[in-house]
Amino acid sequence: MKNTLFTFLFIFSFCYSNPMVGQEKEPLKIGVIGLSHSHVNWLWSRPHLNDIEIVGIVEPNKELSNRFATNHGFSMDMVYTTMEELVAAKKPEAVTAFGSIYEHLPVVEFFAPLGIHVMVEKPLAVSLEHAQKMKALAEKHNIHLLTNYETTWYPTNHKAYDMVKKGEIGELRKIVVHDGHEGPKEIGVNKEFLEWLTDPVLNGGGALMDFGCYGANLITWLMNNERPLSVTAITQTIKPDIYPKVDDEATIVVTYPKMQGIIQASWNWPMGRKDMEVYGKTGYIISEDRHNLRYRINKKDKEQHEVLEERPAPYADPFSVLAAVVRKEITLPQDNLYSLKNNIVAMEILEAARESAKTGKTISLKH
Repeated sequence: MKNTLFTFLFIFSFCYSNPMVGQEKEPLKIGVIGLSHSHVNWLWSRPHLNDIEIVGIVEPNKELSNRFATNHGFSMDMVYTTMEELVAAKKPEAVTAFGSIYEHLPVVEFFAPLGIHVMVEKPLAVSLEHAQKMKALAEKHNIHLLTNYETTWYPTNHKAYDMVKKGEIGELRKIVVHDGHEGPKEIGVNKEFLEWLTDPVLNGGGALMDFGCYGANLITWLMNNERPLSVTAITQTIKPDIYPKVDDEATIVVTYPKMQGIIQASWNWPMGRKDMEVYGKTGYIISEDRHNLRYRINKKDKEQHEVLEERPAPYADPFSVLAAVVRKEITLPQDNLYSLKNNIVAMEILEAARESAKTGKTISLKH
């Protein structure tokens, strides 16, 4: 009896002094700005996580919002025509931008002065000018401004990064990043997405921007956010009947004092791919996809193959990361893949690549 009483009093005392015990934390209240980017579907594929709550959606295209409401089972009452209406009605803590890349700047211009945090889909902006304005607004109003890339969640890329930082393959010499698929029309993206994805103003380009950004992001990360010495790019439109306004094939070469990066971005691959090869002075690492990693540390060792598990929560999902960052449950490293520090350099690479492809010249970056 004494033991039972003691146990009861201990549990009561612990719970009383720890009011959060037995209580679920409140989900982060987010607004969704735009529905045209097909990556927005990920938001409705993760209800089991319960770390975010969609409190409102801004989408002036009624046909598009009705289609989403039907497909995902939400009420049209939560859809607003303007960002002003959303804020007045719901007061979100953060927003996620799923419209065109050109619209990223207006989203930050509106929400940053209100102290509302923003996550945008990759790339950060359509131009370096837009990116720098967004960075200035985020810093002035002290908000988090994160850029989401699918490859940020890949455990293989993080294992490769850790191995490089530990010096397991020696000093870096070459990084080759392949990203792309058969083409947005060929894989059947929604018509609203295709409309702006193939617009040189709204997307900033074609495959170069859509998939070149992954390599710019990853190489910048592996190079400790160092700016390259030069950027050279070649673009082509192999399918002008489908993509008359933008490139559908791009190769970007970035040079550093002792390293070279090659970014291959394509809407012409025979199948979708997102992989990376990292070569050091003594060995190599190949991230084949999200889970499969191959590496060889030196000539004496045989090649190793690992199948990696998902990263621990919240790092396997961008919206979990957003919630954890805003709630101050985690602090991301300054040079992380989502960061402004990284993505400003990535935008500088993309802007120089676009100029190089246009002029046929190598672009030297000022240092």
